[in-house]
Amino acid sequence: MSTEGGAPRKDIIDYEGSRYRHEFWEDANRAYEDRVERVALRRLLPASGRRLLEVGAGYGRLTPEYQGFNQVVLLDYSLTHLQDAQRNLGRDRRFLYVAADVCQQPFCAGAFDATTTIRVLHHLPDVPGALAETARVLATGGVLVLEHASKRHLKSALRHALGLQDWSPYTLEPLEFVKLNFDFHPEYMRQQLAAVGFRIDRRLPVSWLRLGLLKNTLPTGLLVHTDSLLQHSGALWSPSVFVRATKENPPEISFALDDFLCCPRSGEKLRREGDSMVSVESGQHWAVRDGIYDFREPLT
Repeated sequence: MSTEGGAPRKDIIDYEGSRYRHEFWEDANRAYEDRVERVALRRLLPASGRRLLEVGAGYGRLTPEYQGFNQVVLLDYSLTHLQDAQRNLGRDRRFLYVAADVCQQPFCAGAFDATTTIRVLHHLPDVPGALAETARVLATGGVLVLEHASKRHLKSALRHALGLQDWSPYTLEPLEFVKLNFDFHPEYMRQQLAAVGFRIDRRLPVSWLRLGLLKNTLPTGLLVHTDSLLQHSGALWSPSVFVRATKENPPEISFALDDFLCCPRSGEKLRREGDSMVSVESGQHWAVRDGIYDFREPLT
């Protein structure tokens, strides 16, 4: 995706070494956002499953929500975020940590029966490419739960009506309000999902009360309760939208690494050799760094 048209940009926001966990979440006033996102996620995600892919897992903020899945694969571009998640969640074989580009995922087709993409798409210049990769690795019949920032919400509509902003919340093209920070029209996102074979089952408007004045004056519990009620309205005029989309008739899923990891560049099979995964045809090596599978750049 490019706001100027033409070929998709290859820009990536890399949180390597950042203090995102503390500066954006734990040391900031975002308990309301965290809790309402969990409410929406629990409403949309199946209670159990075999293997779930968490795209943009970060430090594992939402990973505890996936207790009903036999295996959870945490994918993020930041190695330090995955190391943080690994410290929090441990080295249980139920968790697999993979550093890779969301548009070049090192998984075989149909490897997952569920996937989540929360607070990720707003940083991606190539949303169609990311959704196509998600569709490829998700089994037919699998469930995708994604969140996207919306350009069409009450505040933007009011500002537009008063002539206080130079862009329209009603046009479908994505809005890049600062570099690599995008808002999307809900209809644009519906079209992109349909283009790669997803059927939307349900959409929830979330974070209706994301205003500093409200968060600083009203109890968080009251805000969360009110937001959880407004989610049922289905009125897509909130700054954040959660989507559940599905395909049909999932095949059996193998838990062996050889059966679902593949080269992110060529798609060929991989085999484990010591502290690396090796592409069986090209011989490219990909690092395994203390339990984290690093598919950002090959070793050879």
